[in-house]
Amino acid sequence: MTVKELYDYLNDRIPSALSCEWDNDGLMCCPKAEREVKRVLVTLNISSEAVKTAMKNGCDLVLSHHPLIFKPIKSLTTENGVPAKLIKLVQNGISAMSFHTRLDVLPGGVNDALSVKLGLKDVDPFGEDGVMMGRVGYVNENTLENFATFVKTVLGSPAVFYNGDLPVRRVAVVGGSGGDFISVAKKCGADTMVTGTVGYHDLEDAKEIGINLVEAGHYFTEVPVLDYL
Repeated sequence: MTVKELYDYLNDRIPSALSCEWDNDGLMCCPKAEREVKRVLVTLNISSEAVKTAMKNGCDLVLSHHPLIFKPIKSLTTENGVPAKLIKLVQNGISAMSFHTRLDVLPGGVNDALSVKLGLKDVDPFGEDGVMMGRVGYVNENTLENFATFVKTVLGSPAVFYNGDLPVRRVAVVGGSGGDFISVAKKCGADTMVTGTVGYHDLEDAKEIGINLVEAGHYFTEVPVLDYL
């Protein structure tokens, strides 16, 4: 299978129509579309270390969740940053493709993988403006403290932050940065929301509207999707 054939296949399975308007994902770097793909590095972020690992292990392609190119590139130099990584990838003939918000929304993607990891039952999608990014389902009733400890253990987070005092029964999840979905989760009947990172005012808003919040780390709430990929 060539780089182009693999991208076409994944683009069909994870369509760009699901991406948020502000997002930038897809085929990030492609030195040779007809290169045969025999070895792929799957990673959450295309970090400098990921690029080095791909080079060391003879990978033809790097497949990531977070986009390699998100902001406009103003110059292409070997200094640190995205340009330096792009140059190394091109020099070694390694392609890179990223599936970001479309993978958040996709059935089986980021938030379904997180739901499975946390053992949610009777899971439904939720969101707003037609973007069904989050998932909401049920767990056995528990205290927030015990549930937060469970989340920490299952996701392997070094620490979690939790805020609230309601019994935990109906849980909403949004991997990564889920602050914009707190009020929507509440409207869906969730008493608790698990996400990666939120802002200070999001914490205050959650407390005001009456929903527990568990903040477990951006990386740790998204990394379960790598098994799916």
